[in-house]
Amino acid sequence: QLACQLACPLDLGCHSVAKLYKVADPKTIVLFGFKTAYGGGRSTGFGLIYDTLEAMKKFEPVFRLRRAGLKPNREGSRKQLKERKNRAKKARGIKKAKILKGAGEKK
Repeated sequence: QLACQLACPLDLGCHSVAKLYKVADPKTIVLFGFKTAYGGGRSTGFGLIYDTLEAMKKFEPVFRLRRAGLKPNREGSRKQLKERKNRAKKARGIKKAKILKGAGEKK
């Protein structure tokens, strides 16, 4: 854990923090919760440095893994997911399995 102050954008922030704390891989650093200071020039936020990428994938929440590009984003919109769920509630058996799998959609 670290609380840090940066005067650069977040994508460059990982590299500056890696250099400051002598971290070999900047991908193992997660910075978040930054607030810009009044007048600019400095931002304060929070960051985590993990030993390995495996440890990061194990302990980090999914939304931050998606931000870091370590987990793929969801396919489709929120509305599509809800519509599929409601269609599945009306079906039973094999038809329900097809709907949930995604093969039951109209062409």
